[in-house]
Amino acid sequence: MVARIPISVALLVRDGLVLLVHRHPARRWYPDSWSFSAGGHVEAGELPHEAVVRECFEELGVRVHDAVRVPMTISDPTLDVQAFLVTRWDGEPVNAAPEEHDDLRWFRPGELAGLKLAHPESLPNLLDAINRGYLTPPVI
Repeated sequence: MVARIPISVALLVRDGLVLLVHRHPARRWYPDSWSFSAGGHVEAGELPHEAVVRECFEELGVRVHDAVRVPMTISDPTLDVQAFLVTRWDGEPVNAAPEEHDDLRWFRPGELAGLKLAHPESLPNLLDAINRGYLTPPVI
């Protein structure tokens, strides 16, 4: 059995909107598609929630508070994805990783189905995370 690659991803949600990044067309995996706000490999000795905090800073320039784990369905059997809802952070998200992403945008829930998503099977989870982030602040 092949080991799955540990990945942590963030779903930044504010005022009922979710921040997605557009993966650069030159990316090897899932090019030219919209993806979670930030994410990447969990490094050796790092916990998934630590990875998501690091990735948000590296890719978006924000310092995350209170990342809450949420279910996420990903059909890629090579990945072990841990997703985190983020509703509090310091700073305004910017594209701090232009070699990885060529755009970032806030979307309303109704706009997501019309996007080319890196992981379309995650759409129900994305919508649920938006609702959680908008309706119920994370428990501290």
